[in-house]
Amino acid sequence: MLSCFDVAKYFLTQISEDAGDLMSNLRLQKLVYYAQGFYLALYDTLLFPEPIEAWIHGPVVPVLFEYYKKYGTGAIDYPNNVDFSIYDDDTRSFLDEVYLVFGQFAAWKLRNMTQEEYPWKLAAQSHAEISHKSMKEYFKTQLNNEEAD
Repeated sequence: MLSCFDVAKYFLTQISEDAGDLMSNLRLQKLVYYAQGFYLALYDTLLFPEPIEAWIHGPVVPVLFEYYKKYGTGAIDYPNNVDFSIYDDDTRSFLDEVYLVFGQFAAWKLRNMTQEEYPWKLAAQSHAEISHKSMKEYFKTQLNNEEAD
């Protein structure tokens, strides 16, 4: 199993500074959240074990936030220490798809999107951890909606 840091580093390797693509902590948190949610819905297992909490600006992995908070609202540096051998082909393909779909959005757009979704709304009432059950159920409905389109 990957860690939230492994997922985050993978997304950080996808940015193209030449294209003006920047990754803030806020944006990264939402991408990691979407990866966990869709992974649960598709594979009925966790992508990473660290908890996700409902914070004021949407879903946040607290240990990941702490690690990258030194960047403030600015761009996070490209990681130099990524071991791509830890990502099997299926996981890479999955993370590429998540980035293709959600990586196109700015941080505040992603923030607003997550705050309209059931898992965050449910947990935000008590500022609690977002349950894996609520994520899996919600993201399964999103997969079913995509298949119906």
